[in-house]
Amino acid sequence: MKTTIKTIAFVFFIQLAGYIAMAQVQYQQKNDFNLTVNGTSTLHDWEMKTSKIACNATFTFYEDGELGGLTLLNFTMPAESLKSERSGMDDNAYRALKTSKYPTITFDLTTATVSSEGTVISCKGKLSLAGVTKDIDLLAKSKLNTDKSINIKGSKKINMRDFGIDPPSFMMGAVKTGENVTISFDLTFRH
Repeated sequence: MKTTIKTIAFVFFIQLAGYIAMAQVQYQQKNDFNLTVNGTSTLHDWEMKTSKIACNATFTFYEDGELGGLTLLNFTMPAESLKSERSGMDDNAYRALKTSKYPTITFDLTTATVSSEGTVISCKGKLSLAGVTKDIDLLAKSKLNTDKSINIKGSKKINMRDFGIDPPSFMMGAVKTGENVTISFDLTFRH
């Protein structure tokens, strides 16, 4: 009986030490965000950008200060904050995104793994776009800066039809956009 109690106590202290060795820190993205959507059309390639986003994250760190994990990540952005160099294109994009009914684009993390050296984060989450929510995988590079801010960069190719979006067309259908777009992001989190 005494051996069993000692074993349970030992396992408990080992687990407690593991929790103590990793600290969770809440971060927010503050004005250091760029998201770009790139696509193609029968006339020319196109690009839309935004820097308006509300984003929160909780990172875990090892005792030595290395990035160890990501336990929370969510973002919300106004869909109409995406802008190109052509207002006509923007209007067509907003119609395709159904922004009058679904004004925001959101992402909520479900799981994440951080590479052993803390430089690559593999995420799974739910992306909501134009009223449709889909599970997506994201791969991003991370960099812990000397001021303890964290820079995250990555990109993801998606097919608009997967989200029920008909690729916009212009000039009465003479110019059509491609189904696939690439979303690139570059953000810095601070606590």
